[in-house]
Amino acid sequence: MNNQELTLLTEGQIWGDDSESQLEVLKEYGTQATVTDLCILTGCKNGYFYTKSQFDNDVRIVDEDGKKALNYVHKPNISIRPVLLNSLLYSQSIWAITTGYDGTEEIEYGEYPQYAASETLQNELELRLKHKKGLNKTGRSYTFNSVPCRFNDGSFKPVTYKEYEYQGKKYIRIEANLGYNEHYLLLSNGVEYTNGDYVWVEVSPVKWFVDDKTQLLISKKCLVAGISFNPYRAGFDGCFDNTAMKKYLDNYMLHDLFQNTVSLNISNVNIQNHLKSSIRNQKLNKAVKDYQKKLIQEPKPEEPKVENNSEYEVENNFEYEEIETAELQAEKRKNPYNLDFGEVSEEDIIKGAVESGVAVFLHGPSSEGKSARVKQIDPTCEIIYLRNATPESLNGKSVYNQQTGEMIDVPPTWLKKLQEKCSNEPDRYHIVFFDEITNALPSIQGIAFNIVLDREVNGIWKLPENARIIAAGNDMKDSLAANQLAEPLFNRFAHVYIKTTTESWLNWASEYNIHPAIYTFIAYTKGAVLRSGYNGEKPNADPRKWEMASKMLYSTRNPEMLRALVGEDITKEFVAFCNQEVITLNDVINENYNYRDIDFLNTAARYATILGLSQVDEENLEKVRNFAINLGKEFGAIFDSLWVHGDESRLEKLAEIKLASGGLSRKWKIKKKCF
Repeated sequence: MNNQELTLLTEGQIWGDDSESQLEVLKEYGTQATVTDLCILTGCKNGYFYTKSQFDNDVRIVDEDGKKALNYVHKPNISIRPVLLNSLLYSQSIWAITTGYDGTEEIEYGEYPQYAASETLQNELELRLKHKKGLNKTGRSYTFNSVPCRFNDGSFKPVTYKEYEYQGKKYIRIEANLGYNEHYLLLSNGVEYTNGDYVWVEVSPVKWFVDDKTQLLISKKCLVAGISFNPYRAGFDGCFDNTAMKKYLDNYMLHDLFQNTVSLNISNVNIQNHLKSSIRNQKLNKAVKDYQKKLIQEPKPEEPKVENNSEYEVENNFEYEEIETAELQAEKRKNPYNLDFGEVSEEDIIKGAVESGVAVFLHGPSSEGKSARVKQIDPTCEIIYLRNATPESLNGKSVYNQQTGEMIDVPPTWLKKLQEKCSNEPDRYHIVFFDEITNALPSIQGIAFNIVLDREVNGIWKLPENARIIAAGNDMKDSLAANQLAEPLFNRFAHVYIKTTTESWLNWASEYNIHPAIYTFIAYTKGAVLRSGYNGEKPNADPRKWEMASKMLYSTRNPEMLRALVGEDITKEFVAFCNQEVITLNDVINENYNYRDIDFLNTAARYATILGLSQVDEENLEKVRNFAINLGKEFGAIFDSLWVHGDESRLEKLAEIKLASGGLSRKWKIKKKCF
């Protein structure tokens, strides 16, 4: 472990006394700590945690209000809030530090089970464990106390829980061991559990406070309970190194916390993670650049001429220009063709094909949002469902004129509409969208091929110059009704394979007016509820269903309505999410909150809080946005997406704020309420 050592805080470090000063980071943050779901499941439902300070023959603890209290050494219903000793780690962590409440400094290091998975995911993981499908053992494990908390005399009997990986995340399945007189307890996922219940708990990064003066790393939260300080009748003589608690920290917890940590060089990892922008941040950053360009292009008032410039000033300007020119020349040598090597999304490729006049084919199963992507580019696109098309509806027909005795060629309806739109708006592209092309008969595919190949209908009518072609269909593995696309037709398209990730769906939803509550719920679950299994009997969730659910929620304002679309289990979870206690918009504007209010917000409550904050007006935007950012960078990004919600003027407003602040949020000042 690279000479790492775990210990506990002393009484002096927490409150200060004659022999020791209070830690600066605790002066800023306060002496309280919140508990994780794992703490509750292992015996402690409140914020009580151990110190390593003696009081008579017992041990000093910190109560849920951050005040001094005592505990018998054998009682296991107190949490562990570990402290990490490692000066080398401290020196390497400075580049990974982020700013927390009231200027506190924090880093992420190590991993530990902390919060229960959602109710839907609990059921999913149980089924996969039962059927031995989709769950992979990582080879890592975590050790706690198996002795029932309510009957514990200070003994320790280790029980080990294996770590599993599912969809890129790690979990353990732990048996609930609740504390004294606790029949059931409510966890952060909104579900009540009782003794003996098995609960899936997600393994996630641990946050540590950084105290610069002592170079200590203090766990921000209490992490685990159920471990007695010392056995019954052993007492405590003040020598912490000889206690059962210290043995647990050395022999079990130290290993469990850092078994996933490859090396101490965490700064590089964190720097890289911070530098990786999400799609939402990329949009905001682009808006910032656009806003900067706008400022440059706007005429500025003529500055008064400054006379008597020194020769030094003129010479210095010349030197700067020479340096800048040299840099530009070096850049040209690196990229002589002036190409753009930035990453591109599926949407970028589709738009690029449209602008280039290249027909594009969208592959993917139903409900993946192929039509929605096309409508994003051209909301008035002409859609032709080829599965139901006939030669006449696609190619037009010939009609006999009795008066002249001649055959008259009549163009198809879709072409008339397309021609009209292209004529009325010659400066923009208009799309004809051939949907379900793989479900069409070979004869219909043949007609479509001629249109794509020659941009001509029935050999008579040319497509307008500003008309563009997009087609979509299901691959044969995704649909029994799908037909093989003829090779000549296949080769006439650029091909995009639609994979609706959570990130891409959220990006689309932020622009497509998806209800903010649904957007935030999907973000909170990290996409776990974006899809659910289809059994042919009950409703299941998928991207298309959530779009329908959004329309229903806008119309009825009743989340219970969603049962008919995404099923009862997910709806129950959604209702619980929307019904949480949060910090309101008025609370933030009027600064009617304190650090306890904030720190007691679990992840779900923070997402729900962001949902309410996104309704802020422009007058209070900067203040509220700053609060959101300080909740965590992911919450700041979600706030931006919700507030903009496809409005370009709002995006520019955010860009203006970000540019003015230099991209940094101000440290919040939280009122210290009396308790």
